[in-house]
Amino acid sequence: MKDLGTLKYFLGIEVARGSKGIYPCQRKYILDLLTETSMLDCTPIDTPIEQNHRLAEYPDQVPTDKPRYQRLVGRLIYLAHTRPDVAYTVSVVSQFMHNPSVDHMNAVVRILSFTDADWAGNITDRRSTSGYLTFVGGNLVTWKSKKQKVVARSSAEAEYRGGSWSVRVVVAEECVTRFGC
Repeated sequence: MKDLGTLKYFLGIEVARGSKGIYPCQRKYILDLLTETSMLDCTPIDTPIEQNHRLAEYPDQVPTDKPRYQRLVGRLIYLAHTRPDVAYTVSVVSQFMHNPSVDHMNAVVRILSFTDADWAGNITDRRSTSGYLTFVGGNLVTWKSKKQKVVARSSAEAEYRGGSWSVRVVVAEECVTRFGC
C-alpha cells in the first residue's frame, strides 16, 4: 500500500483541512460547470428559484434539448451534496427529466446564476463580503458592509458568517438602547 499524502480531492470534491476538521468544497466543480455552460461571467442573482414558481408539465410547453437538460440537472444533483442551499431547487427541476421544457431549462440556468452571499466575490483574495441594514420603526438607521476575515469554503459558510456578524451587531445595539452599555 502506498501513502499518497493528505487528501485534496475525492470524486470531484475538494477537501480542505482546518483546525476544527475537514471541509468539503466544490468550487472547482462549480467553475468548470459555469465554464462549460458559458456562464462564467453571468450576472449573479439572489435566489435559486422564483418565488411561487409555476414549474409543471403543460400540454402546450415548448420542448428543450433533453440530453443537455438531463446532463446539467445531473451535475446540479451532484453539486447539491455540498450546497444545501440549492438542494430544494434541484429537486424541483429534476422532476422534469423525462420531458423538459424551455421554462424548465430557464430554471436550471437560474440555479447556475445563483451565487448567494457574494461567496468568494473578491477575485484577488476570494473573501466574501457581508452586509447588514438596521431599521427602527421602518426607517433605515444604520448600514454597513464588510469583507469577511477568512475565505469561506462554501456559500452556506459565507451566509453563516454574515448572519452571525449581523446578529452580534443587533445584540450590541439592543444592549446600548436598553441598558446604556
